[in-house]
Amino acid sequence: MKLIKPFLTISGFTFISKILGFIRDILIAAFVGAGVIADVFFVAFKLPNFFRRLFAEGAFSAAFIPIFSSILKTEGKHKALRFSSEVLSLLFFVLFIVIIIFEFLMPLIVYFLAPGFANDPIKLNLLIEFSRITFPYLFFISLVSLYTGVLNSFNKFAAGSAAPILLNLTFIAFIFCFEEIFKTKGHMLSWAVFFAGFFQLIFLMFAIFKNDLQIFFVRPKYSRHIKKLFKLIVPGAIGAGVIQINLLIDVILASFLNTGSISYLYYAERINQLPIALIGVALGTALLPTLSKQISKNEKGKALYTQNRAVEFCLTLAIPASIAIFIIAEPIIESFFQRGEFSQTDTILSAKALQAFAVGVPAYVLVKILAPIFFSRQDTVTPVKIAIFCVFINFLFNIILMQFYQHVGIAIATAIASWLNCLLLFYILLKSKEFVFDKLLKENFKKMLIANIIFAILVFYFKDFINIFSSYRFLNLSIFVLLSIGFYFLLLSFFKIFIFSNFRLFKLR
Repeated sequence: MKLIKPFLTISGFTFISKILGFIRDILIAAFVGAGVIADVFFVAFKLPNFFRRLFAEGAFSAAFIPIFSSILKTEGKHKALRFSSEVLSLLFFVLFIVIIIFEFLMPLIVYFLAPGFANDPIKLNLLIEFSRITFPYLFFISLVSLYTGVLNSFNKFAAGSAAPILLNLTFIAFIFCFEEIFKTKGHMLSWAVFFAGFFQLIFLMFAIFKNDLQIFFVRPKYSRHIKKLFKLIVPGAIGAGVIQINLLIDVILASFLNTGSISYLYYAERINQLPIALIGVALGTALLPTLSKQISKNEKGKALYTQNRAVEFCLTLAIPASIAIFIIAEPIIESFFQRGEFSQTDTILSAKALQAFAVGVPAYVLVKILAPIFFSRQDTVTPVKIAIFCVFINFLFNIILMQFYQHVGIAIATAIASWLNCLLLFYILLKSKEFVFDKLLKENFKKMLIANIIFAILVFYFKDFINIFSSYRFLNLSIFVLLSIGFYFLLLSFFKIFIFSNFRLFKLR
């Protein structure tokens, strides 16, 4: 089964998207900094993004892809596309109703989203306006997720992975070209979200047409496949989106803190999302269709081998990413965002949040790998039970830690909850024998720990070289990161941890 090739495709396009995303955030930081407009816009952007990651990219993909893959294997392409057409018709209708309801009830919804804004009429009114503009993005991006799921099931990963690039390009274009025609910079950014979703949908519709996958509006039947989709999608929403639920809780609680707290968490999270997207999301996206096919064929040995290599590959990249981000958090924030309206104080406060988030990077990434193992077996109940418990733990630690560490306490709580979620998923899989650590993973993990201790010492010892030439902070950081990556791969080679033949297309033994 091929995993490395789709992983590289997804990760490659994701990397391009993230680079453009950083350019987008650099421009936002320079234009609006970490003040009132920034705080309000980030909350308004969080609303559709929360549902996107929770349902469209989380629960929907987790429920839809295994069912679609199973139909494709057992009943053929025509039946599978008929199923996707029925889902398209249902999804379109449901989303349309949801958007109308949310637009009408937006004043009430934003009150629950950011209750800390209730005593500030300016913030609250702006949030209602911005949220009404950004929320239809959910409609567009949910249909994008359907088309992406169909393409991924046919091993066509490029279009879905490239679509987020359009989001960032739209932001950049609006910031450079349309600032003057909007009431505030926040209104401009909100309309950029709306149009970005529209452009992404058109792009995916073209990809579906180009690959001759005929998906049209039809009269949906309440078939056993549709019943199964609904049965899986609700618990999957929580199981796949525990991180997003925790981050939403972070925003709600941060609204009670000083102005700028939401922005500090946003900028820190943006950096933290890079390894999660490049490693966890990319590998998890490639893993789900592969495991679903192996499970449907009852190839348990191959599935276990695939899972071990996925975890090994994940840890090989996630552990050093966590170490490096934690050690050089301040130079990273400074290089990317400290300009224009974004001050040195903003850098320090954002960097502290980034360090707290960085502690959880391996856990965030592993959850993206472990969740598809459950979903490929059409089990969304177990992750949801774990997720509910972890959301409670996150909320509890948020309330406690924010009293002492303000917004940094919120980030620490998120990391703690993610580690707990990761460990509980591992425990259930190991107990049920759905995951068994093989000899190769055990041996490489021991060597991985030694290599990363050496790597941490190196990064810590040489981190001050990033600031040698203060006028070229971003260039200094880029060179330092490239050299660090090079040294880390030398360590992998020395300890013989990463042998490409073991991962070559994840060829199964």
